Amino acid sequence: MTPLPRGASLLLNVAHAIDHMFLLIFATAVAAIAADFGFARWEDLMPYGAGAFAMFGIGSLPAGRLGDLWGRRRMMLVFFFGIGVSALIVAMKRSAWQLAAALTLLGIFSAIYHPVGIPMLLQRAQRPGRTICVNGLAGNLGVALSALVTGALVKYVGWKAAFAVPALVAIACGVLFARLAPVESVVPARRAPTRAMPGTAALAQIFAVLTIASISSALVFNFTTNGNGELLRERLRGVVEDPAALGVLLAFVYAAGALAQVAVGLLLDRVPVKTLYAGIVAVQAPLFLLAAYASGWSLYALMVAFMIVVFGAIPFTDAIIVRYVDDRMRSRVSGMRLAVAFGVSSLAVWLLGPLVKASGFRTLLLLMAGIATVTLCVVLFLPRSTARGIGTDEAPARAAD
Repeated sequence: MTPLPRGASLLLNVAHAIDHMFLLIFATAVAAIAADFGFARWEDLMPYGAGAFAMFGIGSLPAGRLGDLWGRRRMMLVFFFGIGVSALIVAMKRSAWQLAAALTLLGIFSAIYHPVGIPMLLQRAQRPGRTICVNGLAGNLGVALSALVTGALVKYVGWKAAFAVPALVAIACGVLFARLAPVESVVPARRAPTRAMPGTAALAQIFAVLTIASISSALVFNFTTNGNGELLRERLRGVVEDPAALGVLLAFVYAAGALAQVAVGLLLDRVPVKTLYAGIVAVQAPLFLLAAYASGWSLYALMVAFMIVVFGAIPFTDAIIVRYVDDRMRSRVSGMRLAVAFGVSSLAVWLLGPLVKASGFRTLLLLMAGIATVTLCVVLFLPRSTARGIGTDEAPARAAD
């Protein structure tokens, strides 16, 4: 299978950045929006964003099915234009419930990318680990851009511009993708098989581990990426208080995590998945425990460290799917695990404000340490394999032992 045109591959990676950036604009701008809507505290407005994250998970199921059966190129066009228009709608809202409805619509379109865009990139990849790491870098740079761009736009223009400006960029990317991405002659579900699949029992074990680990990892990811901005604001009070400066500091945190993810992706082509995954997850809990009792610049250093390992764990779910699942059904398998994982983890967005308001960030960090421990225990149940790397579609991976 010939590689995707470079322009189409680039736009698929840009789409990953757009996806993560758009989901976090609200969390970054929540204090400004709360003040505009007359809320006394940002924590009281935060639960109104839960619908976006709920649909980010639930919508993955139909999105993955449509990606395999209707076509991944078509679904990516729906993604670009849908997420752009829905962000423009968010910028027009004047009340909390209107905002919640518009954010939920944005979440529906954001659900398309992961089960569709990533399999579209990987279906032609010769070195899937490298492809995953570059794609992960793009996604996490989107998280960093959310902190940097949103902070600047909120300060100098207003929170509405923080949604409207990226929306126009997404729509422009959709126009370019329509011109550069080749039309699919055959939809993925109708293509010939490309790899051997594990037996039913091994596949069930893999899917169970994948789903549970995805839930726990997504909870940690949502708690951190949605709460880090306010955590920095609280723990750096009296040290750094300018919103734009805090945005720059937060962007550096996410950029460091994104660069670490590149190293992980490169290792995925050389090191057994289970060994690498368990090693990275094992570091998370101690860092969260230390951060729970830190403040000032020591807290900031620990935030850089724990986000490196949080982001470093992100590529593994896609790596496991590439290793064990044929391309004909990758979007559907990705959609199923994302629907469960992100649907459940959307609770993190709903709980974040009330939890911090009632118990503070120390309790939140201790909770994340516990969740990280659960993730490690689950990863240890992955099937043993002596094979290095994650394989390609041209060289079928061995079934699990």
